[in-house]
Amino acid sequence: MPAQRRAPETTNTTKPLKPAVFHILLALAGGDNYGYALMQSVREASDGHVPLSPGSFYRHLATLMDAGLVVEAGPRRAADDPRRGAYYHLTPRGHGVLADERRRLAALIAAIDGLGIVPRRGHA
Repeated sequence: MPAQRRAPETTNTTKPLKPAVFHILLALAGGDNYGYALMQSVREASDGHVPLSPGSFYRHLATLMDAGLVVEAGPRRAADDPRRGAYYHLTPRGHGVLADERRRLAALIAAIDGLGIVPRRGHA
């Protein structure tokens, strides 16, 4: 009998998502895409602050797929470049985890705003 896999931490919505995982989910929320384009989206959306090598990207992607947050999209479109790999799709569960993270981040911002902390000039 195969060993039961433990659910990865990305499914635990009480813990913050890793930045790379958050950005991959965010990129997929914009629509299905292939690996290299997703890595580029993460770089652009994070202004380069979330570095992703192909190895780390595909490890994160495998974890997200194992957790049921991402699936490989259906067959390729006829006009697609055959050099592109598989397309990936955010599942309803993946959308839910992303929404949970949004609520968690919004609560953090609200807590900071509630403190009345005024950003220093040039540090907005």
